[in-house]
Amino acid sequence: MTTPWITVIGVGADGLGGLGSAARRALAGADLVVGGERHQAMIGAGDVRADAERMTWNCGIDKTAQRITEWRGRPVAVLVTGDPLNFGAGSTLARHFGADDMTVLPHPGAFSLACARMIWSVPDVATMTVHGRALTAINRHLRPGARIVALSWNGETPQALAEILTARGFGPSRITVFAEMGAPSEKRFENRADDWSHGVVPDLNTVCIECVAGPDARWWSRVPGLPEEAFEHDSQITKREVRAATLAALGPIPGEMLWDIGAGSGSVAIEWLRAVEGTCAVAIESKAERVSNIRTNADNLGVPHLAVVEGEAPGALDGLDTPDAVFVGGGLTVPGLIEQAFGALRPGGRLVANAVTIEGQNMLQSWGATVGTTVTRLSVARARAVGGRTALRPMMDVVQIRAEKP
Repeated sequence: MTTPWITVIGVGADGLGGLGSAARRALAGADLVVGGERHQAMIGAGDVRADAERMTWNCGIDKTAQRITEWRGRPVAVLVTGDPLNFGAGSTLARHFGADDMTVLPHPGAFSLACARMIWSVPDVATMTVHGRALTAINRHLRPGARIVALSWNGETPQALAEILTARGFGPSRITVFAEMGAPSEKRFENRADDWSHGVVPDLNTVCIECVAGPDARWWSRVPGLPEEAFEHDSQITKREVRAATLAALGPIPGEMLWDIGAGSGSVAIEWLRAVEGTCAVAIESKAERVSNIRTNADNLGVPHLAVVEGEAPGALDGLDTPDAVFVGGGLTVPGLIEQAFGALRPGGRLVANAVTIEGQNMLQSWGATVGTTVTRLSVARARAVGGRTALRPMMDVVQIRAEKP
């Protein structure tokens, strides 16, 4: 094992004064010091060598990482906020450099500091970041009694989150904001979401939320099979019972990518993302009004990172990231579609397709015979009024196939 040449140093709001001896030695001995302008401004006389070079993130973290490779074998110190590997720049650097290259010296991160102030158990809290990400991601975590800690984008974030909570019926929720935690200038702001009056707070802030549901609040389970009314749709939606079986057949695993072809309302891709953290998905849909519904549903259900491609498969599949799983919900009879989708899978990937028409079912079973599939018929009946009584009325049967790529 080689000696690591990059030291990633977590810095708190108290600046370099809060660093331990190992971090100070690494900083003082560095040929190159990397950090944002705020961190660079913390460096005083004697903290680094006079001949040490400086580099900021102005060209982006990935490009900066590529520039750091030019210093391989020479001591490099990288200053980042808090815990570098918890929504920090260290996570991005880890995609470029391994344990042979890097040593990480963490500082207590915003999640730990905020939970300590709130006396909350960290494992019992939903932690997330909206730094550079859509605020609607918070919708996935809303439920009565939930505790959420969110890293902010800027000083306007708490107000924006309060407005989202209020709009979702969680106006009675208690919001506590800690700004510049650990610094002498640390401030605390708190109020109900529907009575938030603090306006813009300091940019470096963390938002703690205790969710309290109002009488008109709506929230949804993370277990697949949400009712159709959870989605905006034009009736082109996989019904909840079939959708739950479809997600079970797809079997999402952290880090995996799903293609949802002929996505309709996007319900399968959205439930894939909600069910398992760390998954990715692309919804491919040719009709503009349905694309609009998909984006609305992704926001409302807390997965705004769902990628949406407007176009018709198989042409729209060109250039997409390689999938680990594919769901074909529409376009089954398009020549070459299912073959191309199956061929695009990683080895060991799964393709699941549902058909309700005889033509679609025949095509699926004919194609399935060439690759080897599991075939399931799904029959669902729902209670409906019949005169003054109630009877179970069957929905259209669905034939589902599941094929696994060798």
